[in-house]
Amino acid sequence: MKLQVTQENLNRALGSVARVANSRGTLPILSNVLIKTSNNRLSLSATNLDIAITHFIGAKVNEEGSITVPARLMQDFVGSLPEGIIELELEETKLHVTTEQYQSVVNGIVADDFPVMPAISEGKSWNLPSAALKKGLGQVVFAASNDETRPVLTGVLIHTMGGKLYAAATDSYRLAEKQLGTSKADVQVLVPASALQDLLRVLGDGDDEVRVTHDDLQVLFQAGDVELVTRLVEGKYPDYRKLIPDAFTTEVVLKRADLINITKVSSLFARESAGSVTIEVDEKKQGLSIRSVASQLGENTATASGKVSGSGSITLNSRYLLDGLNALDGEEVRFGFNGKLEPTLLSDPKGDDYHHIIMPLKS
Repeated sequence: MKLQVTQENLNRALGSVARVANSRGTLPILSNVLIKTSNNRLSLSATNLDIAITHFIGAKVNEEGSITVPARLMQDFVGSLPEGIIELELEETKLHVTTEQYQSVVNGIVADDFPVMPAISEGKSWNLPSAALKKGLGQVVFAASNDETRPVLTGVLIHTMGGKLYAAATDSYRLAEKQLGTSKADVQVLVPASALQDLLRVLGDGDDEVRVTHDDLQVLFQAGDVELVTRLVEGKYPDYRKLIPDAFTTEVVLKRADLINITKVSSLFARESAGSVTIEVDEKKQGLSIRSVASQLGENTATASGKVSGSGSITLNSRYLLDGLNALDGEEVRFGFNGKLEPTLLSDPKGDDYHHIIMPLKS
C-alpha cells in the first residue's frame, strides 16, 4: 500500500471512527483501526463487535493494500501533524507515515484478522434528511437508560405509526418521543442509544439524505462518506404511548427561557434532595412557582407568569425537567399534568411533533 492523503481528511476520518475502537477488549485488534484502499479511495474502519463505523476519504493511491494500526495512537499522532500532504507506505506490517517534517513508523496487525460485521442482504430501506434525523435523535436519545439489566430500555425505538416515522426513548423515569417525518415503509427497529450517539457525531446539518437499511438483526446508516452498522437490541419495547395524556386538569403555557431560568436557580438548592423540586401552578395568579429546600443551605422559591388553566402542584427531578426543556426549541412551552402522581408532559404549544414525559416524585 502506498498513497497520499491530506492531513485534514485523514484527521477527520480518524475522529469519526476511532471512538468505536475498544482498547479494553479481549481482542487486541479491536483497539485498532483498519486502513484500506478501495476504488482509489481510502477507507478507515473501527468496530467493537456491536457497532462498526467506516469513513471514506479521497486519496491518491499508487499501490493498493490494507493494514490495522492502533486507533488511539494514530488519531493523536495525525491530529498533531501540521496541515499538508501525508504519505502512507506499507512495508510488511509496518506503516510508514511521512510528511515534510516527520518520518514515523507505526507497527500494525495484518488486516485479515480484523472482524467484519455481516452484510445486510435482505432488508428494508428508507431515506431521511440528515438534518431532520440529527435534530430528532438529539431530542430523544438522552432519555434512554444506561442500565444494562434492562437492555430493552437502552435502545431507541424507531417505528412507523399511521404513515409517520417516530423515535422514542425512555428510562422509565422520563420518556421522549419525536416525529422524524413520514414513511411508506413499515419500520420497527430498536437501535442501541450508544450507536446513535456515535451517529449524531458524524451526521451533518444539511439536506443530504441518510440511507437507512435494516433487517431483523442489524441496521445500517449511510450518511455521505460515513457508514455505521450496529446490532439491534433484542426484546419487545413497552407500549409507551399509553403514558402520553390526552388532556390535563392543570396546564400552563409560558416562555421556555423563563422556566429554564427558574428551574436552574431552584436546582442549586435541590442538590441535597437528589434534584427534587416542587412546582405549583396557580390559576388565580396566572403563574407557576418552583420551590426547593436544602436543610443545610436554605430554600428558594422562583416564579414565572404564563397562561394558566387549573391549579395544582407536582414534585419533579429538576435535572430531568431541564433536559426536557433544553430538548425543545420553541419560544414557549406547554407544561401539563393531572395530579401529583400522574405523568407530566412538556411540549411545544405551536406543534405536536415532540412529547417529553417526566414521571413525578413522591412528595
